[in-house]
Amino acid sequence: MNIKLLDSWLKDYLKTDTTAAKIAENLSLTSVSVERVEKHGTDYVYDIEITTNRPDLMSVIGLAREAGAILPQFDIKAKFSEPEFKHITSTGDLGIKIENDPKLVNRICAVALEINLKPSPKQISERLETADIRSINNAVDVTNYVMREVGHPMHVFDYDKLLKTKKMIVRLSKEGETIKTLDGKEYKLAGGDIVIDNGEGEIIDLMAVMGTLNSAVDDNTKRVMLFVDNCDQHKIRKTSMNLAIRSEAAILNEKGVDRELALPAILRGVELLKEIGDAKVISEIVDIYPNKLTSRTVEVTQAKINAVMGVDLDIKTSVDILERLGFTIATTSDTLKVGVPSWRIDDVTLPEDIIEEVARVYGYFKLPSILPYQAKQIPYSRASDQFYWEQRTREALKYWGFTELFTYPMVSESMLEGPTSESVTIKNPLSEDNVHMRRTLVPSLLEAVRENKNRETLAIFEISNAYIKQKKGLPDELLKLAGIYKKTQPKAGSNALFFEVKGIIEALLADLGINDIEFKKAESGAVGADVYIGHDLLGEIEVLEQNIIDFELDFATILKHASLKKVYKPTSKFPESIEDLRFEIDPDILYSKIEKTIKEQSSLVKSVSLLDVYQNKKTFRIVYQSMNKNLTNEDITEVREKIIASLKKSFKATLA
Repeated sequence: MNIKLLDSWLKDYLKTDTTAAKIAENLSLTSVSVERVEKHGTDYVYDIEITTNRPDLMSVIGLAREAGAILPQFDIKAKFSEPEFKHITSTGDLGIKIENDPKLVNRICAVALEINLKPSPKQISERLETADIRSINNAVDVTNYVMREVGHPMHVFDYDKLLKTKKMIVRLSKEGETIKTLDGKEYKLAGGDIVIDNGEGEIIDLMAVMGTLNSAVDDNTKRVMLFVDNCDQHKIRKTSMNLAIRSEAAILNEKGVDRELALPAILRGVELLKEIGDAKVISEIVDIYPNKLTSRTVEVTQAKINAVMGVDLDIKTSVDILERLGFTIATTSDTLKVGVPSWRIDDVTLPEDIIEEVARVYGYFKLPSILPYQAKQIPYSRASDQFYWEQRTREALKYWGFTELFTYPMVSESMLEGPTSESVTIKNPLSEDNVHMRRTLVPSLLEAVRENKNRETLAIFEISNAYIKQKKGLPDELLKLAGIYKKTQPKAGSNALFFEVKGIIEALLADLGINDIEFKKAESGAVGADVYIGHDLLGEIEVLEQNIIDFELDFATILKHASLKKVYKPTSKFPESIEDLRFEIDPDILYSKIEKTIKEQSSLVKSVSLLDVYQNKKTFRIVYQSMNKNLTNEDITEVREKIIASLKKSFKATLA
C-alpha cells in the first residue's frame, strides 16, 4: 500500500521544525519506507510505502503519531498533537431507521446535515489532488479528506433520497442482484456481499467498497448524511476482488480498520462541512456499536527485551518508546504490562511484537553484530534448513544437465491424474484451463516436453507443491521433486535410459547424504520402479515411452533422511580378492535382493556388481577384502559356499 501526502498536512498534527528530508530519512530507518520526497511549490510531497499489517499508518494522524515517537530518538524535537474533535449537541431524530446485522458490521455511525454544495477550497482540493484523490465537491471531498486524515473510510448519501423509504437494512446480497456504482458501472453480484437495502429490495450501497448511483450526492443535493461503517474485513476483501473494485476504501477496510475511529471520523467530517459547506447539523449522531473491541494486555520483561535485542536498555527507555507509540504501560519490577491501543489490536499480540516495537524505534542499525558463539546461542544448522537442501538439489541437477522449470500449480481437467472429485477445484479460476490444483507435478512437465517436441534431448525438473484434497479444511501441500528425461537412443532403448535416470537419482541422494536406497518393482503396475529410503517410500521412476522417463520424489522424505554427517571408513592395507560367479536364476528376481543376500553372508564381501546378463544367467563380480589380514583360498572358499547355498535356498539359483 502506498500513500502520498503533503508535509504541511502532516505538520498539522506533528509539531516539529525539522525538514521533510529528515523526517523521511528517520521514518525509513525505523518504520515505513519513504520512497521519495518531492518539492511541491513551497511544500513537499511524501510518497510512502505502508506494510499491509499497518493500516493505521494509511493516515495523516497515524503517520504523525509514528513520527512523533521516532524523531526524538534521533535528538530531533517533535511532538504528536493529539486531535480533539468537538462533539455535536443536536438532538434531532435521524428520521431513518438503520437495521444492522452484527455478524456483518461491527459499527455504524451516521448524522444528517444541511449543506451548501460547492467546490472545495484550494487547501482541501490541493491536499486531495496531491494524494492522487480527485476533488469533486465539498461533500464528497470531506469524506475522502477524513479517510486520508483520520484513517477510516467514510461515505456520504443524499439524505433526501433515503427519505423515500426511511429505511437502511444491512444484509448480504443475493446471487444475480445488480447495482450501478458511483462511477456509472453496472455489476452483477455473486451473492454474499455486504449491502444496504432501502427496505424495498433495492440496494443503495455496496458497503465499505463503493457507493451506488441511486443514493449519490448530485448537483441538486441540499441535505446529506455522513455515514461510517466498519464491516467484516474478510467479506469486504472477497467482494472487492470478485468485482475487481479496488477503491481506496476497500483496500483500507479489507486490512481491518480501527472501529474506534468511526466516531472521530464523523466528528471531523461534521467539523469540516461546517467550515467549507456552511453545514447545519439536523440530527443527532446515531452510533450503533454491537461489536466493541476487547482490550488486550501483553506482558514482557525488560530482561527478555535486552536478551533479544542484544543491548542493555533500562526499563525507562522501553516505557518511553512504547508510550510515545500510544501504548499504555504499567511496570512491576522488571516486567512491563503493555496495554495495546485500538489501532494496533490486530497487530500486537505477543511479547515478541512488543520487543519489535522497542527495537525498531531504538534503531536496528544500533544493535550490535554478534556472532552466535559470542551470544551463547545455538549455532545455525544447515541440516534443518529446507531451503538449503532444495538449493543443493537444484545445483546438483543443474550440473548434471537438467534445467529447472516453474509451472502453474493449476491444471486443466485433461491434465489431471485421477477423478476430478479427488482434486481441489478453484472457485474463481484464472481461465478454463486452470481449474484444478495438481496432485502431481509430472503432467505439467510433460506439457513442457510437448511444447519442445522437436528437441531430441531434454532434461527438466521442478521442485514445487502438489495438492491433496482433504475431507475438511485446506488441502495438504506436499513438496515434490519431479523430472523428465528424454533422450533418443534407438539402439539401447528404454532399459539403458531407465538405468541412466536410476543412476542420477542414486547420485543425487548420495550427494544429500542418503545411501540406504532400494529400488523395487512399481506397485502401481507402471513400467518402472518404486524408490525406497529404508522402509519409507520416496517416489517412483516410470518409463513413459521408449525415450522418455519421468520420476517424482517426495521432498519431505528426502528432508527426513538428508544429512551432512560423514562416516569415516578406513582403507584396508590388505589387498582385495576378486572373483566372478555365474548363476542361473529367475530373471524376475530383483538385482537388489540378490546383492543384499550375497552381502549378508560375510563381512568379507566388500562389494557386489552385476557384470553380465544372458537369458536367465547372471554374472556377479564379488570383491572380498579384510581389514585384518591377507585372505587365503580357504577364507574365500568358505564365503563362496555360503553365497551359493543362500542363493539356492532363497531363489533356487544354481551355479552355471
